[in-house]
Amino acid sequence: MKKLKIVTDSSCTMEISTRDDLGINVMPLSVMIDGVIYADDDQLPGEVFMEKMAASHELPKTSQPPIGQFVELYDQLGADGSDILSIHMSKGLSGTVEAARQASQLSKANVVVLDSDTTDQGLSFQVIRAAQLAKEGKTLDEVLPIVEDIKNKTKLYIGVSTLDNLVKGGRISRAKGLISSFLNVRIIMNFEHGELKPVIKGRGAKTFSKWFEDFLSEIAQIPNIKQIGISYAGSHEQIARFKEELQARFPKMHIPFLHTTPIIATHTGPGAFAIMYYYE
Repeated sequence: MKKLKIVTDSSCTMEISTRDDLGINVMPLSVMIDGVIYADDDQLPGEVFMEKMAASHELPKTSQPPIGQFVELYDQLGADGSDILSIHMSKGLSGTVEAARQASQLSKANVVVLDSDTTDQGLSFQVIRAAQLAKEGKTLDEVLPIVEDIKNKTKLYIGVSTLDNLVKGGRISRAKGLISSFLNVRIIMNFEHGELKPVIKGRGAKTFSKWFEDFLSEIAQIPNIKQIGISYAGSHEQIARFKEELQARFPKMHIPFLHTTPIIATHTGPGAFAIMYYYE
């Protein structure tokens, strides 16, 4: 029986211990800050990146991995005959998944590339489950429908304190009625089918608190929530309170509370957070 190996990209926010225990291979994107290019890897923790971005004269620029790097990784992982499942952030956010697809056609290995239709810990839900199943000895054909089911049952909400980064990075248009140049505006969006869709907007931190009450009502109606993840960029005092509330409601669930990756933080800006979950 062929072994199965899992690849993802560095937008996948997950605990380092989980990544290493499951042998998940992460292809780093890169980010340029004031002309200096950094790999989005363990050498650039999210907290350090936020300091660099705050001191930068202009918005950092992100770049997808070169196709050749994917080919090299796939060939290396497939040298022993293993199958490879490569799961990446939504094409609506990055060309990374397309680079992976092109590389899969050039690699000697048998590679299946999936668009997760999400990112951050939403992406990690698919990646981690695939890696767990691979560790249990499941085949590629057995894992694919399970990952697809998780993809279809994942919800991701993102809260931002400014839209400047999203607009400058080309991830959203002010023409959508989301103008947030006013002081202290907060916006919650749902990331769905590769697009950011507004849910609620208002002034001040109370906007996030009001949305969170609605979120608690939403998940109370869902009986089989398998995993929740919380990510943040920069300050996180209010989001930590959300974590405490969710942990109290799901006392047996490990809910990762993680600083997001530099790639995600570039586009969300400081003071952002995301809460995501999937269900069966």
